[in-house]
Amino acid sequence: MLSAAGLATHPVLSHSFTEAVNRFPEKDSSGLTILFQGDSITDGNRTRHLDWNHVMGHGFAYLISSRLWCDYPEQELMFYNRGVSGNTINDLNTRWQDDTIDLKPDIVNILIGVNDILAAIPQGNLPIEQMETDYRALLTRTKNALPDAKIVLCEPFILDVGHVTKQSDLWHNYTKQVQQLVKQLANEFNAVHIAFQKHFDAACLRAKPDYWIWDGIHPMPAGHELMARVWIEQMKPNLPFIK
Repeated sequence: MLSAAGLATHPVLSHSFTEAVNRFPEKDSSGLTILFQGDSITDGNRTRHLDWNHVMGHGFAYLISSRLWCDYPEQELMFYNRGVSGNTINDLNTRWQDDTIDLKPDIVNILIGVNDILAAIPQGNLPIEQMETDYRALLTRTKNALPDAKIVLCEPFILDVGHVTKQSDLWHNYTKQVQQLVKQLANEFNAVHIAFQKHFDAACLRAKPDYWIWDGIHPMPAGHELMARVWIEQMKPNLPFIK
C-alpha cells in the first residue's frame, strides 16, 4: 500500500503514518531550535516530507542532531535540516523566509559557497564581491528578523581528490578567498566561525584525502563524523549543557 507521500505503509498503520509524514512539526517546548542550512553537504539526501527516519539527511547535521537528541532529552531540543543540494549563496537568499526566518531558530548554522566556487571554475573568475554582497544581505536579513539568534558560519572546504585535482590551483585559490570572506563576516556579525579546512588537512596526516572526502568536495562517512565532532566541540560555549 502506498501513502500520499509515495511511501509503502503497513495497512493497519497507514492512517497514522500518513498523518505523521504530512504534518509539519510545531515547536511545543522551550528548548532550543537549531537549524542547518546550506547545500548538498548539509542536505545529505534528506526527505522532503516528515519521514523521521531520513528527515535530517545522512550527513553531519544528522550526526549532530542524533547525538544531542539522544544525550540530552531533557533539553527538549528541536533540529531542522533545510540544506538543498546545488544551492549557492544567492539561492539561500531566495528561500530564506520560508526555510529559515519562519522557523524562528535559536541557532542558524550555514555552510555554503562550494557551488559558487564550482560555477566559477570554468569561467576562471570568482565573483567574490557579489558573493560578499549576497552573503552580507542574507546575514543582515537574519539579524533584523531574528535578533536573538546565534549564527554559525562554516567555511567551505576541499581536498585534492576527484574534481579538485583537475584544476587544483584554481580550486584552492577560490576556496581560500571564500574562506576568508566567511571568517570576515563571522567577525562582523558576531557569529561562531567553524574552520573545517584545517581539521580536514590535519586528518589527512592520519589517512589519505579520499578517506575523508571522496570527490574533493563531498565528505565520506568519516568526513561527516569529523565535521560533527568539530561542530559539537566548538559549539560548547553556546550549548553549555554539553558535557
